[in-house]
Amino acid sequence: MADTVHLTLDEVQALALTVLGHHGVCQAQAQAMARVMLAGERDECHSHGLFRLLMCVESLRGGRVVRDAQPQVEHRSMAVVAVDAQCGFSPLAFEVGSAHLVEKVRHSGIAALVINRCFHFSALWPEVEHLTRQGLCALVMTPSHACVAPAGGRLPVFGTNPIAFGWPRGEGDPYVFDFATSAIARGEIDLYRRSGRTLPEGWGIDEHGHPSTDAATVLQRGAMLTFGGYKGSALSTMIELLAGPLLGDLTSQESLSLDGRLGGAPQHGELILAFDPCFFSRRDADADQASAERLFQAIAGQGARLPSQRRFEARARSLARGVFVARALHQDILSLMA
Repeated sequence: MADTVHLTLDEVQALALTVLGHHGVCQAQAQAMARVMLAGERDECHSHGLFRLLMCVESLRGGRVVRDAQPQVEHRSMAVVAVDAQCGFSPLAFEVGSAHLVEKVRHSGIAALVINRCFHFSALWPEVEHLTRQGLCALVMTPSHACVAPAGGRLPVFGTNPIAFGWPRGEGDPYVFDFATSAIARGEIDLYRRSGRTLPEGWGIDEHGHPSTDAATVLQRGAMLTFGGYKGSALSTMIELLAGPLLGDLTSQESLSLDGRLGGAPQHGELILAFDPCFFSRRDADADQASAERLFQAIAGQGARLPSQRRFEARARSLARGVFVARALHQDILSLMA
């Protein structure tokens, strides 16, 4: 297709590594970042794939990200491990901390990983999937830059404030959901802006609080909206508190203030909770898994789609044929190395 560029998955990862290396990111940081960008592109989550290089480079040019940050681990208790990302990007901090998290949850049944002072740009489902592959349930949440108005308001207070959950399913794909508490991810609106498309109704408002379908207006002068009105607004508030003040880290408004509206990645904390199913049930593990599978079958058996099913189908396609990246985006990424 003339408006796209075909890349193998190896080429996607190599491109990410080349761009990050060009901007001085150390090997460990760059490899962790490239892995999550590859996952986004592979699963056709384009707003969290190579597109994120634009934000990351903007953050690097702003001078606040530590290019060679080495995450520092602190064992706060038998069930809590904290990782200070040292003002580096979040993927390496998660990779360093998750090994300790798994060890703690095996011992305690439930454990928490706290990540502080990280620059966050990635989706949460790669982290959730990593933990489900260890046979664990997981719940992950993080704030962002303030760009979402509370229900009934017109000024940005919340970030997109994603929350993700995963349940292991033996040899099959896990049950995973990962969604923003805003009506849509901010990256999706930015992709609409880049392509000149009109936003669907209900995604954003202008500076006067009136509904807007213009992506630039929503992003630059107005605000995004929560999903589900007051319900999404309440969930977003919960995430602000649990992944902000509870962790001694920044809220979405504080992250935006620190950024100075330069357009870089948000800096804040992240909360990861993991559960070992074997610790919580009085029945045997096979009976519990069978009970969960009956629930999933009751959903899928009537034609309903389980979360992430389209993503898993996209993964199979990409593994077989590679991926297609918008040509304009590909050119913008190459220009990052000019």
